[in-house]
Parts: sequence; C-alpha cells; structure tokens
Amino acid sequence: MLLTGVALFTAVLAWQGLPAIGHALSVAGWGLAAVTAWHLLPLVIDSHAWRILYRPPRPALPRIVWARWIGESINGLLPVAQIGGDIAKARLLIKQGLAAAETGATVVVDITLAALTQMLFGMLGLVLLLILIDKPDIAWGVAVGIGVMLALLALFYRLQRGGLFGALAVLVKRIGGGRAWLDFVGGAQSLDAAISAIYARPWTAVRALGWRWIGWVAGIGEVWLGLYFLGHPVGLADAVMLEALGQAIRGAAFAIPGALGVQEGGFVLLAGLIGLNPQIGLALSLVKRVRELGLGIPGLVAWQWAEGRLLERPRRSPAATPRHS
Repeated sequence: MLLTGVALFTAVLAWQGLPAIGHALSVAGWGLAAVTAWHLLPLVIDSHAWRILYRPPRPALPRIVWARWIGESINGLLPVAQIGGDIAKARLLIKQGLAAAETGATVVVDITLAALTQMLFGMLGLVLLLILIDKPDIAWGVAVGIGVMLALLALFYRLQRGGLFGALAVLVKRIGGGRAWLDFVGGAQSLDAAISAIYARPWTAVRALGWRWIGWVAGIGEVWLGLYFLGHPVGLADAVMLEALGQAIRGAAFAIPGALGVQEGGFVLLAGLIGLNPQIGLALSLVKRVRELGLGIPGLVAWQWAEGRLLERPRRSPAATPRHS
C-alpha cells in the first residue's frame, strides 16, 4: 500500500506540473509555519476530549497532549493503517503508570467518537457541496452513502457493548498459537468491562463527543489559513466544505500510509468545484503535508526517546510510577 500511495502521489504531482505547484508554495512562505502552529489548537481540543473519558482524578492535560501528538505522528507518517499510533499512545501511558484497562478503553471509545463526529462533519461538508455546486441530483447517492456509514458505526458500537474484545481475543489467541495479544491493556475481558463503564456514564461520552466536534471545526482554520497564504482566500462555507470532505477522503484511504496521492487527488477535485485551479488544490494538500512533517518528525523522535526511557527504567529503579499526575 505504501508503494501505491507513493505512485499516486507522484502521478498527481506530475499531472499538475511541479513548477506551478512550487510557485504556489513559495507564495505561502512563512504562512506554512502559521498553518503548522494552528494545528496545535485542534490537537489540544482533541486531547481534552480524550481526557474527559477518564474517571477523576484524570491525567494531566499536558501528558495527554504529549501522547496524542506522538500517536498522530505515527498514524500520519508510518504505514500503520491509522491505528498503530493509537496503540502506541496507549502503551506509552500504561507504561508510565496509568490504569491499563481504563486507558485502552478510553482510546477505543475516543476512536469511536472521532469516527462519529467525522461522519457528521463530512455530512456538513456534503450539504455545503450540494448548495455550492447546485446539483441536487447527487443527493440520493450521498444520502445512501451516509446511511451505510452510520449503520456500520452503530454496529461497531453495539459490538463494543457486547464484549467485542473478549470474543476477538479468543479468536486471535487460537490463530496466534496461544499468545495473549491484549495483555498490555490488562486482558480482553478487562478492556470490555472498562469500555462498558465509560458508556455507562453517558454524559461523559456526550461531553467528549462535543469536544471532538469542536476539534473538527477548529481544523477549518488550517484550510482557510493555507489558502489565504497561497494568495487565494475563500469564504467560510468553502473552507468548511474543503476541510470536511478532505478529511473524509483521507479517512476513506486509511489503508494507504498518510493517504498519499488520495488526499492530493481529493483536494484537486474539490478545489475545482469551487472555482480554484487544480494547482492551488494540490498546493493546499502539500501545505498540509508540510504541517504533518513539521509536527510529525519531532513526534517520532519523541516516541523513540520515550520508548528508550521506558526500556531503561526497570534497570534504574523498580519503583512503580503513580497512576495519575
């Protein structure tokens, strides 16, 4: 899949012409740093949403932001199918002393809430697209697609409530020759129980859901700033549509590392629908790539440093790390 992504990415660049794209990015200049800095806002908001899912006393917000930053860096830059970063951030927090089953459960529920709010955000983008391009004939197809996505998400939720991970653990243990793959979160049964405990506090889940939605909305600023510094400012409705559907396209390409090529093609198409030339759409996608590298590479370095510290800790001191800070 990585080779497929690289090939798509290269093909889109060649198709649109490297000189034009390079000129657009040179126009953005220091605006690339502004876009990168802006992303810290949704990063903190999403971290707050995740933190809410813990029972009091909750971990300190900086610790959660640190773990999410590392998780985003892994998911964005490594071929881990958009899930490896979530496993890594849970493992880091557990190794630092946070409750294993609870931490694993908060990650699973946070992923579920992220998927739900992303679908709702994508629906907003589709509605705006229908208004902006005035083609109601595609509404039925859009409605069917949304219905299928929501049905799959509802099924995933019901499976979580019904002991999904306990059943999966039994299957995987048989396939894997007896290896307990979920031991790092305290075992599958403990994980299922912790997930149920979170859903048993519906107001907690609703609060986290609301903050997740706010995080998606905050991401609109990244597109608006990107196009502003590229010399093609757009209105709020256009920026919402581009961010919402751009994220939906990226999410659909989870099997390709970083959605390489797919994200670029998506922005080329979406930009054309609102009157921007394809080179600007591609340049906007590359602005997002610069942001991913600007935050992601230091995140990968921080991950390796943290893993090294965790490996050294047992040799230095057998003392346990406190559960929450």
